[in-house]
Amino acid sequence: MEINTGIIENNKTQMRRGVLEYSILLILACGDEYASSIIQKMKDVNIIVAEGTIYPLLIRLKKLGLLNYRWEESTQGPPRKYYMITDYGREQLNELDAAWDELARGIETIRNGSKA
Repeated sequence: MEINTGIIENNKTQMRRGVLEYSILLILACGDEYASSIIQKMKDVNIIVAEGTIYPLLIRLKKLGLLNYRWEESTQGPPRKYYMITDYGREQLNELDAAWDELARGIETIRNGSKA
C-alpha cells in the first residue's frame, strides 16, 4: 500500500495544533517573550506556527488569565508587546505537564506493544 503523504501531513498539523497553547506556556515559563520570538522558538523545534495563528492564541490565553503583557521600547522599530506567564498560568502549566507525561507514557506503552 502506498503512503499518502497528505494524510500524514494533515495528522502532523493536527498534532501540532493540539500542543500550541501548551508550547506557548512552556516558552513563557522560561522568560518573557514577544510574539515573533515565540514563533521563532517554535520554528526552531519544528513546531510551525503562523502569525495569524499565534496572536489569537495569545489573546485567548490572556483572557483566561494565563498570560499578561507589557509594552517595551525597542531599539529596532516600534515598541514590542512582551508576554509573561502569570501565577495562574504556572499552575495550569503544572497540570498540563502532568497530563502530557501521562499521555506520553500511554503512547510509549502502546508503541512498545506492552499492556498498561
